[in-house]
Amino acid sequence: MELTAAMSQVPLEELYGQVMFSNVVTRADRQQLKAALLKDCLSEDEQAIIDRVLYNVRRGWLQLSD
Repeated sequence: MELTAAMSQVPLEELYGQVMFSNVVTRADRQQLKAALLKDCLSEDEQAIIDRVLYNVRRGWLQLSD
């Protein structure tokens, strides 16, 4: 449970960098993106980061991993 709490504190900017570097979106990454969306208080920059991740997944540039 501590790992989940630690992962939730990674800023979206850093998460985006990790995802783009590895070309893989892990389950923990997806959970963090989902939690950010459910907070319903995203800045424009945070929304743009999430949009870019989803766009890159749709284009096949990022792979989903369990």
